[in-house]
Formats: sequence, C-alpha cells, structure tokens
Amino acid sequence: MKLITSRDNPHVKAWRRLAQESTAYRKVGQFWLEGDHLCRAALERGVRPLQLVLTESFWAEQGEPWSGVTDQVFVLPDVIFSSLSGLESPARMGFVVGWAAEKQVLPAVATVVLDRVQDAGNVGAILRCASAFGYRQVLAIKGTAALWSPKVLRAGMGAHFGLSLVESVDESELAALQLPILTTNVHGGAYLHELLRRGELPAVGAWVFGHEGQGVSDSLLALAQHQVRIAQPGGEESLNVATAAAICLHASATAVL
Repeated sequence: MKLITSRDNPHVKAWRRLAQESTAYRKVGQFWLEGDHLCRAALERGVRPLQLVLTESFWAEQGEPWSGVTDQVFVLPDVIFSSLSGLESPARMGFVVGWAAEKQVLPAVATVVLDRVQDAGNVGAILRCASAFGYRQVLAIKGTAALWSPKVLRAGMGAHFGLSLVESVDESELAALQLPILTTNVHGGAYLHELLRRGELPAVGAWVFGHEGQGVSDSLLALAQHQVRIAQPGGEESLNVATAAAICLHASATAVL
C-alpha cells in the first residue's frame, strides 16, 4: 500500500483526468470506476483493475478485503479523493482499469445501435436495458456520447462488462449485421404492440435508437426492415429515448415467451 498526501502527485493528476474528462480513456487506454458497486460489478465479470485507489477512511474500515485485487494499492486523504472525483457525492474508492477499443462488429448477436444519442444518462440507461434484456452488442454511431466516460459508466451500473461495445461506427458497417434492423420512428411505422400481437416482431434483431431531438437519421431509417412507433394514448409528443428503448427491447425479449 502506498500513501499519497499531495494533490499535485502525478498519480492524483492522472486519476483526476480520468474521473472528470469524458474521452480521456481513449488517449490514456484506461478508465476510471468509482464506488464499490461498480467495482464489484467489474470483478464479478472477471475485470481486474490496474490500480486500486482508496480513501483513508475506507482503508481503515474495509481496505484489507480489497487489497488483493491488484498489487498497486493507493490510499489518499478523503479530501484529496473528493477533489479528483467527478461526482457530487464522491465515493470512497475506485479502480483504474485498462481499456482498448473494440473494433469488430459481431454479425449475428442481438444488437443495439445508438445513432448520435448524446446524453450520458440516456446512453448508460440504454446499456443497462440492453444487458438486462439479453442484448450482447452495442454499436455507437459517430456523435454518440463516449461509452466509457465516467457519467455513462455510472448510469450503466455495471452493464458495460457484459456487453461488446464498439464506438465511432460508420453507418456502412451495419451492412455486416446478419439481423433484421428495427428503428423507432415517432412519425410512422407499425405500432409495436400490434407487431407483437401478430407475432411479427423479431426476437433477435438490431434495434436503432436515435438522437434525442432529431431521432434516427433518414439513411438509417432507409435500412430498416421495420419502422416502429409506440402507442401513446396520453398524447405526449414523444418519449425519452431511454424510455422508448426499454419498451422496445423488452418487447423483443418477450416476443418468444
């Protein structure tokens, strides 16, 4: 265990960058996980950290059981840990985990495509839904929020570690998918519940969810075998994209039940 007491320590500066900059992981090849829930979720999926960072109070209370996860264990005064955290209510421990970009599009696994979805909370919530409903791949079209940013990781609540995540995907790469493509389209298409009732909703497909304001691009709509809308008897103009994704992914997951 190494005790660090200076805010200007190079390690502290590096952790602060990972914790606060949304795309730092791409440059450094590492990402930051904060809080025991996320760190446990990573360990349960076989992810091992490069470094373990603990506050002094956490180390005193429960540091020993964690110290075996890596041979690089650092302890900081609580106030210094708070200064590097990007959270309003900082946790008291974190991991630094190695990262490398996934580039291979898997052609035949249930897939979610994010078309320029920009809000980190929405992206993380969709990843969580994808994992919960049996999807195994998420493809992020250029312009989508950084998938491994601290905010998306936090909103994903551990879903990242059960998914294949490919960033900066070009629309042309979707041609590799050996699956029916489905898109949401608030202005047209068949109603989701009618497709489900008639048995016409593919159980395994590639769902495309679009930009919060603009929706799915015209070029991706043109690729879709199914354009789908969700009945809204209450009359709202549209649904939040993460809410729409949850409804659609659950419908496909239960189509064969």
